[in-house]
Amino acid sequence: MKRAQKNQIMEIMKSLQQAHKEIIQLAVQGTYGAVQTALADCQEYIIEVGQAIEESESEGCEAVRKIESYCETVFYLYNELETQGSIELKKLEENLQMAIDAVIMAIEQIQAKLEVAFFPYKAAMWDSLESIYLAAKADENCDAYCVPIPYYDVKPNRTLGKMHYEGNEYPKNIEVTDYEKYNFEERKPDIIYIHNPYDDWNLVTCIHPRYFSANLKKYTDKLVYVPYFVLGEMQPDSQLEIERMKHFCFLPGLINADKVIVQSENMRQIYINEYMKAAKAKKMTREHTDRRKLEEKFLGLGSPKFDKVLGTKIEQLEIPESWLKIIQKPDGSRKKIVFYNTSIAALLENNEKMLEKMQDVFKMFKANKDEIALLWRPHPLIESTVKAMRPQLWMKYENLVEQYKKEGWGIYDDSSDVDRAVVVSDAYYGDTSSVVQLYEKTNKMVVLQNTRIIYNKE
Repeated sequence: MKRAQKNQIMEIMKSLQQAHKEIIQLAVQGTYGAVQTALADCQEYIIEVGQAIEESESEGCEAVRKIESYCETVFYLYNELETQGSIELKKLEENLQMAIDAVIMAIEQIQAKLEVAFFPYKAAMWDSLESIYLAAKADENCDAYCVPIPYYDVKPNRTLGKMHYEGNEYPKNIEVTDYEKYNFEERKPDIIYIHNPYDDWNLVTCIHPRYFSANLKKYTDKLVYVPYFVLGEMQPDSQLEIERMKHFCFLPGLINADKVIVQSENMRQIYINEYMKAAKAKKMTREHTDRRKLEEKFLGLGSPKFDKVLGTKIEQLEIPESWLKIIQKPDGSRKKIVFYNTSIAALLENNEKMLEKMQDVFKMFKANKDEIALLWRPHPLIESTVKAMRPQLWMKYENLVEQYKKEGWGIYDDSSDVDRAVVVSDAYYGDTSSVVQLYEKTNKMVVLQNTRIIYNKE
């Protein structure tokens, strides 16, 4: 039985106890017809409770048997009133009290499980929630559901464009639940985890409005936000660095969340400080500006993304045959693999200059393809972002991608599994991004590219 359902049933029991008090008062007044009506109502309510418990537990569970006994007691009292026209007050009170106490005691013994729902949107960002999900799934006191949700491209006029759903791209060990079959409004999960904090604040993509954090909050006891990214560590007094990331600290998902889990204690303090500043500027309530409350809301427990990459072993990976043809040398030995990561920010900032840099990188690695395999993995939102914010750049970028793929000397990775690329590769080269923070955890080499430096000028 879900914990929320058990709590709801216990509230009904309190109502029945109150109804018993009212029945006694009616008996004191001698209005026995009203007593009979009230007894029938109590029986009707508790039968519904019994049906709910049977669906959740089993027909033979102790609580169901005690409910059956309660119904027999009520039926006996009702019949006595029917035949005698009255009833001894003490007898009425004691029988009702004993019957309801037995039911409540049996219900309290029912093991209540937490229902925990995870609502990821992009499969490539699932690693920000996976270790939490797996821990909940392994806990016999939890029922955990991974429910990937649809999202949309956002058109320049801020209307919703093409819908995307990536529920079929999750790892094989993740049991995916169809979002159309999981009615969170009815189920009211005890805890909901999200990794998209934007609601309708993002200019590139937008999750389905049904899953906006403001709406989810209505149907759960605890809404938890975990960032889909990790950032470079910084000190709480490094304001110049903080200025570049503070926009992450005050978004709808954080505002509506009951708990926010960030990657470290230093980052927790930064989030609290910047959240307070933004909330005060908007003259929000004390809940959002009281440091003591925010100290409870923000938790520096670490990022599940670190758990995922450190827990993935190369032997566990399924390497595509097309990759192996590029990775392996003719003698069967393995080339060194360089993970080339290109980010949205670098492309938007440098435009054609970034494309020129990428072409230069490809020339360099193509010339060394016999010893080094390049694994190019662009940010999964580059297409939708460039189309929305730099439409004139998209065709050139797309042509570059198609040329790289057609030549076939390097790996093009547009899968949802970034951890595979991190684990299988020997070194990182590319833009500053959250992937760098993951890669550094592996203790492998990280080299950042400089878009201003072109080695193979024509």
